[in-house]
Amino acid sequence: MHPGKSATRKVATLKPIQIRGRFFTAVALHLSGRPDAGFFDALDARLAQVPLFFDNAPLVIDLEQAEGLESVDEILRLTDDLRARNLSVFGIQSGTAAQAAAARAAGLISLAGGRDVPLDRVSRQGSRPETPAPVREAPQPTRMVTQPVRSGQMIFADRGDLVIVGSVSSGAEVIAAGNIHIYGRLRGRALAGVNGDTSARIFCHALDAELLAIAGLYRTSENLGPDTPRDNVQVWLDGEKLRIESLK
Repeated sequence: MHPGKSATRKVATLKPIQIRGRFFTAVALHLSGRPDAGFFDALDARLAQVPLFFDNAPLVIDLEQAEGLESVDEILRLTDDLRARNLSVFGIQSGTAAQAAAARAAGLISLAGGRDVPLDRVSRQGSRPETPAPVREAPQPTRMVTQPVRSGQMIFADRGDLVIVGSVSSGAEVIAAGNIHIYGRLRGRALAGVNGDTSARIFCHALDAELLAIAGLYRTSENLGPDTPRDNVQVWLDGEKLRIESLK
């Protein structure tokens, strides 16, 4: 290359990093006291009743009422016992400073206390459980999906209703702060009113669901008897009972 002549240089073009938020359905496992043999017996009985509810769901250990668990060894032992039951533990919440430090050292993340649906917690000071009233201050936007929801997909309408123009496959999950309308067959999971709206409903043309939930109360496929309506149904809460009836 002759002096004075400009050289052509290749400049590498780097694509910018994209950071996007995503929503997941996390299960909070509340510990009361120590995780002893009695705790695991009760947990195993619960898992046997509703195995699909915990399938592939990320799990947070709530330590608000737990005792001990301030050492790395204790946290690791608890985490190993839970993962041996195919529970996907990734973090803790509502722990003390010592518990949070032990959890971080054990490879878990420490989260601020999340909001359960429904909120049904007793504070460490012994106050009575609180159940928030459902609040829908103004009409919220509806999210519409105009194609089938495939296995492994999760669709979340975080502020209003969710409308699916198509079917929801087994292994798929549809979640809404408000109502869920499915113009097709529901084979996967449907969770409506996830922010505590007990007036939310689920509507579908054909029902073959793995799990139905409204404001935290749920039924799985094992709990749907032969007399359960299957065509053009609605699901809603009647007090503390989840009801399924044909549309009239």
